[in-house]
Amino acid sequence: RRANEEQSSMASGAAAPAPPPAAAEKWGFPLQELYRLAFAFYKQNSGKAIHLSYEDNLKLIAFKQQAALGAFNTSRAPALGVLDVIGRDRQQHWQLLGEISREQAMEGFVDLLDTMCSAFRPYIEAVRQDRDETLRKDLLRMELEKEARERQERAQQELLEEGYKEELQRRQLQDALNKQTYQQFKLYAEKQFPGNPEQQAVLIHQLQREHYHQYMQQLHLQNQNQNQNQNQSQNPNPNASHSEGDNNNGSPELGQAMEALNLSDLDAQPGLEELEQGAQGYEPEHEQDHQQQQLQQSGDNGDYDDYVMIRPAKIWTRPDIEQFKTEVSAGDGDGVITIGHGDTVTVRVPTNMNGKCIFWEFATDNYDIGFGIYFEWAKPVSNEVTVHVSDSDEDEDCVDEDYLSTTEDLESGSIGQEHGSPVVAPPKAPISIVVPIYRRECYNEVYVGSHSYPGEGVYLLKFDNSYSIWRSKTLYYRVYYER
Repeated sequence: RRANEEQSSMASGAAAPAPPPAAAEKWGFPLQELYRLAFAFYKQNSGKAIHLSYEDNLKLIAFKQQAALGAFNTSRAPALGVLDVIGRDRQQHWQLLGEISREQAMEGFVDLLDTMCSAFRPYIEAVRQDRDETLRKDLLRMELEKEARERQERAQQELLEEGYKEELQRRQLQDALNKQTYQQFKLYAEKQFPGNPEQQAVLIHQLQREHYHQYMQQLHLQNQNQNQNQNQSQNPNPNASHSEGDNNNGSPELGQAMEALNLSDLDAQPGLEELEQGAQGYEPEHEQDHQQQQLQQSGDNGDYDDYVMIRPAKIWTRPDIEQFKTEVSAGDGDGVITIGHGDTVTVRVPTNMNGKCIFWEFATDNYDIGFGIYFEWAKPVSNEVTVHVSDSDEDEDCVDEDYLSTTEDLESGSIGQEHGSPVVAPPKAPISIVVPIYRRECYNEVYVGSHSYPGEGVYLLKFDNSYSIWRSKTLYYRVYYER
């Protein structure tokens, strides 16, 4: 008999690993999860949807005790009272299970509950379907999120590649233009600032950027005129022509510029001849007359899109700074201005119909100051010299070097008006660089300069103290013209 029990125990032990895969195949759940669902179903519905006999309840409780605590052990069993009949019956059924494993007890609980309750199997099937449906939705959501991320990454990569290509073309074009104009601008910078390589480099950089923007502006105007002519020939409606002509972007123009640029021929670039003449310090009289005619036509038509290059200014210094300050302070000049820290003062000097050239002189006490001159291609509304003060942020927006050669007004911002759109404010005139802004050590000597009128307009003398965080500067200046 003992041998038979050992054989039976070994057989049951050998068969113990089999239930989990059988339960998973039969019910669609792992054994422990299936037992948890079965016990929850029994606990919630016992006495309600489930009506079991006293004997069946004892069997289920015995399986539950065996699955939770293992085989019955008398030494660990709680003591029973004399009249605790139910407790004694539960222990007896628990002892009858013998040494079966916990997994076998779980499987016995599930099988017995399935046999005694017909509603248990539909309940497990509904839970399994709900789980599968939830899993399917989660997988679908994850797949859609993955596809959306991939699309977004592809779109961002395409934008980056497109932006990189456009920036590469822009740099190649600008480098090619810089190589062609470097020698001319270098000669001009050496004449303006002999023995000062840093100021020469700043001036060369400003001139090269101005030339690049002039080149792109004229190319844009050419493309815009071509598109308008094509639209007018195809569509007699002028509004449609304007709306289509204004949708040009920078990428095709860059490609056309790279194709049109001939690296061996300087004359092929629009505006380069005028810029070279300005850098070398001369301009034929008939060219100046031609520029004045262009400016007059632009003023009559209210259109300043045609950019006109101007000749460079002459700048020198003189040592009599104390005498100059005394004369200006005594009223023999335009006056004295205190420029606060972080501020920029703009002196607007209109051209005089009887004058040919503007002169300026300025000096400061103890500290340097930034100085530059621009020319606004606008017909002066009066002959009065006015002074405007702006903080560093406003002035920085006005004189950004990336927009100096476009139709940007240093004092009032962009004039960008779409063709065909209603005009709510008069357009602002374009501005050209005469002298770029940088710091001058005008506390040791008087800075003097002159510039021949390029046409009718307003000179903007910029005194920049935006770089100073704490110090205010006292400026002595005067401006006059030559007949």
